[in-house]
Order: sequence, then C-alpha cells, then structure tokens
Amino acid sequence: MSIEVKDIMGQVAVAVRENAAFTDIVTVMQRHGVGAVTVVDADRRPVGVISEGDLLLKETDTVRHSMSSFETRSQRREHEKAAAVTAAQLMTSPAITVTPGTSVRDAARLMRARRIKQLPVIDVVTGRVIGTLCRRDVLQVFTRPSAELEADVRAVLTDPETFSIEIDKGVVTISGSVPWRSEAIALVEAVRAVEGVIDVVNEVVPEKDDLLIVPSGM
Repeated sequence: MSIEVKDIMGQVAVAVRENAAFTDIVTVMQRHGVGAVTVVDADRRPVGVISEGDLLLKETDTVRHSMSSFETRSQRREHEKAAAVTAAQLMTSPAITVTPGTSVRDAARLMRARRIKQLPVIDVVTGRVIGTLCRRDVLQVFTRPSAELEADVRAVLTDPETFSIEIDKGVVTISGSVPWRSEAIALVEAVRAVEGVIDVVNEVVPEKDDLLIVPSGM
C-alpha cells in the first residue's frame, strides 16, 4: 500500500501574507521553529515560499542593486532579495506544492530534485494551503512497525505464502523459490520499492536462468 502525504503531513501550515514585513517573517519562523514559510494570497492560496536562506541574503549580500551587465539572472535575483522588505519581494515563486493524495515517494523525489526542505500541502478543490510536509515527516516511513511493513511487502508478492520474510530494522530478508531468474529480480525490486524498506537481502532461488548473457566483443 502506497503511503500518501496525508498519512504523515503536519496539520499546521505556517504562512504569511504577501505584504508581511521582513521582521514579521523572521518572528514567525522563530516562533514556530521552521526553516521556511509559505506566502499566501488573500484566499490562503500559496503564491511563493521564503526560506531562511532568502532572509540571510540581507546580511550576506550588501549590494542592493545590480552592479554589472554580466551578472547572471540568479545573481540579479539575489541582489533583489537582499534589498527586499516584504514577503512578495522575498519569496521564490511560484510555490511548489503537493496534495494530500500525493505519494510520499513522489514528494521525496520532488524535494530532492528541487532541493526543497518542506512543501505546502494544498486542498485539491480550493487550492488553499492545509498543511506542510517537511523532510523529517518523510523520514517517518523508515520507522514503521515491522508488522505493518511486512504486510505491505507481502502485498506486492504474487503468491506471498510461498515466501519467507524476515524484517530487522527495515532490512527485509526474503527467501523461497521461483521458476525463473527474471522473476526473482523483479520480485526483489518490487519489495525494494515499498516505502520504509531500507534494503533487501535476496535469498530467493530461481529454478531456471532465463537471462541471456551476451558475450563480450559482439
């Protein structure tokens, strides 16, 4: 069973309005102990995100305007953020969001690909922010109870009763036999894809080898 964002997300959405002042944004982050806040419009729909890194530019980038026509777009944007005084000027837009029904695996991939520490969760109907998904929330899948993890592992097996499964701290050892080597490989990859599986020890024995090995030089 795929774990979805709604199963692990935080129910509190830390957000500020577009006209929020710089100091107010800092205060909100400190009060809630977060490293980023969502910027919302009057209807609580996400329009951008502000991270601690965006705020730190005020201290580290003392250049308040573009100094050279050879600057990259990102350098120019950093100067603009360093001079910003409101959320609308500071935020990175558009906001990258997920919904309660997004799989945790897809959310984790999005975080890694976009180098994001947290994601606003939005209602699929209204588009309003209803929660937050942080990296620490995603890591909860690796502390799932063994019985729950085993049930999901067995759910991906075609004939689960023919296999022996042992789980130790997220590492799944699976043993048994299958007719073909390709089946054993596919089985192990299916188990590895289950949320919460840290590694797979493959002790499945194939009765026949159906994988063609091409000789070198051909």
